[in-house]
Amino acid sequence: MNGTPGVQVTTPSDTEIAMTRAFRAPRRLVFDAWTRPELVVRWYGAHGWTIVECEIDLRVGGAWRFVWRGPGGAGMAASGRYREIAPPVRLVYTESFDDHWYPGESLVTHELHEAHGRTTLTTTWRFPSRQARDLVLRSPMERGAAEGFERLDGVLAAIETRRQQ
Repeated sequence: MNGTPGVQVTTPSDTEIAMTRAFRAPRRLVFDAWTRPELVVRWYGAHGWTIVECEIDLRVGGAWRFVWRGPGGAGMAASGRYREIAPPVRLVYTESFDDHWYPGESLVTHELHEAHGRTTLTTTWRFPSRQARDLVLRSPMERGAAEGFERLDGVLAAIETRRQQ
């Protein structure tokens, strides 16, 4: 794995995928980018995909839902519930896609660590089975996430530039 520059992908267990990526931004801003709809819609998705619906009820037990439109009119939607919210260091939620391209739902954990003005984000997906994990590993998930992170770099830089002016 790890065919994408800047993104490190590992498999900590038979049912998990972990992805690590560093950003040139403070942890608080990276956390906001995952939890504020007006920021999420600006970056979350692979190149060519746009979020057309973004609902976030950021509280433990609250729901989230994203709907994307992509190339050729393709569509995709995912949703889940927040399990743990500890700004700006940790966010845990469930994730399930409407088309169920892998069985069950995953548990997603974001851990954010800041040092020297950079934030390292480690995201771990825990799947209900090895089969589900392996389906995701064979999908273009790594490429899509890396492209979304590139878009996030631009959003973070624009916000930081605006703050400094």
